[in-house]
Amino acid sequence: MANTPQARKRIRRNNNRAEINGARMSRIRSFVKKVETALEAGDKDAAAKALKEAQPELARGVARGVMHKNTVARKMSRLTKRVAAL
Repeated sequence: MANTPQARKRIRRNNNRAEINGARMSRIRSFVKKVETALEAGDKDAAAKALKEAQPELARGVARGVMHKNTVARKMSRLTKRVAAL
């Protein structure tokens, strides 16, 4: 258990950040899932539109430090390739 005031504050901050970061990751996953759903349906227009909406969300995840930039680059690249292949 935390004994110092600094350690108590750190626990509070960590809990708050974990909640915020969890919400951010959930939001990002939802946007990516929209793209994948459109891809599975074979709807190129919907997939392209969903990808255009997902890209800034992924980039924001990197800027906020929730995701690693190479992970996001790989995801964007793969999704873009799949949309183009439709």
